[in-house]
Amino acid sequence: MNDGSDIQFTTSLDGVSLDNLHGFFEGWPSPPSPRQHGEILQAARHVVLAVEPRVPRVVGFITAIGDGVFTAAIPLLEVLPEYRNRGVASELVRRMMLELDGLYSVDLVCDEHLLGFYQRLGFTPAHAMITRNPRATNHG
Repeated sequence: MNDGSDIQFTTSLDGVSLDNLHGFFEGWPSPPSPRQHGEILQAARHVVLAVEPRVPRVVGFITAIGDGVFTAAIPLLEVLPEYRNRGVASELVRRMMLELDGLYSVDLVCDEHLLGFYQRLGFTPAHAMITRNPRATNHG
């Protein structure tokens, strides 16, 4: 198993193909397809990828959307199961926060069991409202 030490991080989507985007969104009731995943990465204002260069494949990613001036939101942070608990997610967040440096606010919504993870990275708990439509992905 990989200890995460040879993972490379990049903000470039160059060389990323749909074949590199399998295994994400574990446990989601209606996960995006690899094609939709690629579209998500292309459409995000900021992306940081964790890449296993020997395979090669994407093993983690984080996206941010926002106005580019004042605020941003981090909607997605995913690491493949076999690469979790190796610091990959923390490094993705750290690098994304450098990308977003200077903005007034960076918001994210997470499940309760992830609060401690994000607090250790400098986030503060807040109230949020959300709605989800699992039918919206259409598995296309």
